[in-house]
Amino acid sequence: MELGSREKAILALERRGFSGPGAKERAIREELGLAPVRYYQLLNALLDDARALALDPVTVNRLRRVRESRRSER
Repeated sequence: MELGSREKAILALERRGFSGPGAKERAIREELGLAPVRYYQLLNALLDDARALALDPVTVNRLRRVRESRRSER
């Protein structure tokens, strides 16, 4: 089973760079129609999905490393 369009859009947004403070949150609201909190909940679940890893291993592995480093700092 393939990822849905919203999941693909989340991964695509994570591949992009953002220029200033608030730019990413603005893109989340405008392009995906999600609140940033909900976006990050969906993203976190997506990082544990094997389909996301198969679709975009570079982005998923990078975000997994970031998540693990933040967890270890706590």
